[in-house]
Amino acid sequence: MTHRRDFLQTTIGAAIMGSTAFQQAWAQSGLPIEQVKVLYGFPPGSSGDICARRVAEKFLGTTYSKNAGVIDSRPGAGGQIALNLLKSAPADGSVLAMTPFSAISLYPHIFKNLQYKPFEDFTPVGTSSMIHHGFAVGPMVPASVKNVKDFVAWAKANPAQASYGSPAAGSTPHFIGALLGLNQNFEFKHAPYRGSVPGVTDVVGGQVPIIFDNLPSALGLVQGGKLKPLAVTTAQRSSVLPDVPTMEEAGLKGYQVSAWFGLAAPAGLPLAVQQRLEQALERVSQQAEVKAAMQKQGAEPTWANAQG
Repeated sequence: MTHRRDFLQTTIGAAIMGSTAFQQAWAQSGLPIEQVKVLYGFPPGSSGDICARRVAEKFLGTTYSKNAGVIDSRPGAGGQIALNLLKSAPADGSVLAMTPFSAISLYPHIFKNLQYKPFEDFTPVGTSSMIHHGFAVGPMVPASVKNVKDFVAWAKANPAQASYGSPAAGSTPHFIGALLGLNQNFEFKHAPYRGSVPGVTDVVGGQVPIIFDNLPSALGLVQGGKLKPLAVTTAQRSSVLPDVPTMEEAGLKGYQVSAWFGLAAPAGLPLAVQQRLEQALERVSQQAEVKAAMQKQGAEPTWANAQG
């Protein structure tokens, strides 16, 4: 479910804004780095935001937080608000946007009134890492539910409570949940949220039984015992959750799903600026420290530019 030509994974996208490599490349464009703004279509604390800010803090220090650009969270409509703003922004590299795979590759097929055309309105920069998915239950689900098959049996026996949360309508986790209900023949009601944080909060608070989400968003709560993970959608077990089975190990085939977040610029971005962004990103994404930070958050480091 990925396309290497599209966009840059969010977890590195924000980090490069304050990096030495980016500063050196950006100086050649004549635009002060303090003016760079990165739009992000989900609330602070969600998967892309967590990874980006942690990497920035770890490797960029106070330079990033005080005077090297800004992450502008514009949550809503599964990231569409941020992309609509990007569409009308100046095509000089002063405004960029971090966006999930679904907003570029899925939304055009499911939303009739989408206000942007991904491959006409935006300039892709590259890809650098992948985000994997999993799902976990909260206190609304009885402790006797130990695995995916147990949950399916519980959901069928309790149809009024059989619902799941996801970061947004039309998001990749939304379709993972819908596929589970369809394949296992039970009505699985969807509860879309404005990002990962409010959905995870409701599951922990017992308002929704289960959350399908990107691993980085729920990792801390899983490791802290607030959420009980049932499975991951990777081909192999996640290195950050080695005791959690894959969906195939849980007895369900066809659930190997991963997705990227990406950095986009408005259409018409000068080729020289696009290339400098790509070069800066590549240098940063190949750093061992950056790769280690991504893996710690449950992301898989990769790299490809817009031509890759």
